[in-house]
Amino acid sequence: MRTFWNWENREDGRTLHLDGVIAEETWFGDEVTPAAFKEDLMADKGDITVWINSPGGDVFAASQIYNMLMEYPGQVTVKIDGVAASAASVIAMAGTKVLMSPVSMMMIHNPMTMAIGDSSEMKRAMEMLREVKESIMNAYELRTELPRTRLAKLMDDESWFNAKKAVELGFADEVLFTGEESPEPAVSMLYNQSAVVNTFLKQFPSAPPDNDTDVQALYDRLRLLQ
Repeated sequence: MRTFWNWENREDGRTLHLDGVIAEETWFGDEVTPAAFKEDLMADKGDITVWINSPGGDVFAASQIYNMLMEYPGQVTVKIDGVAASAASVIAMAGTKVLMSPVSMMMIHNPMTMAIGDSSEMKRAMEMLREVKESIMNAYELRTELPRTRLAKLMDDESWFNAKKAVELGFADEVLFTGEESPEPAVSMLYNQSAVVNTFLKQFPSAPPDNDTDVQALYDRLRLLQ
């Protein structure tokens, strides 16, 4: 099984690397994947460092990782060295302390999904997305203490933050290598729509379903991307 995480044992403690698309191979319908992550996480004790460089992926996979890190008995230091976008930004919120490289980025946006069916199915999908957005905002609000109305607007706008902007808004605590905790306001970078859409589409089969059974199977395996 190929995983999107790997552990490194160093003299100063354990280091977890989260690279690539979250649950790139499998997560839904595969109890082995979250169980394997938890087994690796709990294989040892002590403080850990989590390096993140990920465009995001499955929001429920990210939620499970977030919960595991929040419950971990040691200190969890999150360091973003490339990008913590979409679902990866949710995982970053689990850090006891969140540090960002001065050349790294963070992105938050509304959850997305794909749905098949009539108008009633579309309405159910819309309601599901609204609830998922609320759950994601819970993690952002807990760390940033920003009003939910502002968080909702930032997600609507598909907002990109450089390190200083992330610290300014409360998504991160410090800029790596500088010790800056209260930087001057910075301007967010532009949203790269094609990158997010391409990441989203990779989660689904390349060929359309052939029959009702395939449609149901696809429906059952719909993956939310945050």
